[in-house]
Amino acid sequence: MRKVGPALVRLKQALPMRRSPAAVAVMLVAAGLLAPLPASAGEEAVDAAALTRTITGLDDQVFDAYNRCDLETFAGYFSPTVEFYHDSGGATFDRDTVVSNTRKYICHKVRRERVPGTLRVYPIKNFGAIEEGEHRFCEVATGKCEGSAKFVMVWQHKDGQWQMTRVLSYGHRALTAAEKAALETALETAGTK
Repeated sequence: MRKVGPALVRLKQALPMRRSPAAVAVMLVAAGLLAPLPASAGEEAVDAAALTRTITGLDDQVFDAYNRCDLETFAGYFSPTVEFYHDSGGATFDRDTVVSNTRKYICHKVRRERVPGTLRVYPIKNFGAIEEGEHRFCEVATGKCEGSAKFVMVWQHKDGQWQMTRVLSYGHRALTAAEKAALETALETAGTK
């Protein structure tokens, strides 16, 4: 059983014997037994769904610019001091280098596709969100998707604008024969091949 502190004892003595619900609530708060209730699970689910839609839309926009080599638009999604960690490419610590590397290694060579069903979004209180998922890379010239990787992006929401402040791209690997076959089947089913 929890010990009642001296402040609560004095509070109980100061209140009339018949206590109103408000007086009981004050006593419980003072005792630390009642805390403000968090948002309902329903409200949290709505907020999480809205945040996921927002981040999914941002991911679509940034990688549409990436795939079209619209580097001016692409650059706008990154903080000037973005930290980008790539397991095989190394680390960069500014937007200009991220854009330069994209121009040099990606533009008109590789297309990025997010792997359906892998995107997860988590809120960061008073900052923004974490986005994680998997993506594959396809050669522009042949259309063949040969590689896959995992990613984590930290998005900051500041002054009404979303920008990435940290990016991790890791676990780069060749697609397995089974993954390639499944992708071919999915493309044929979708009628895009």
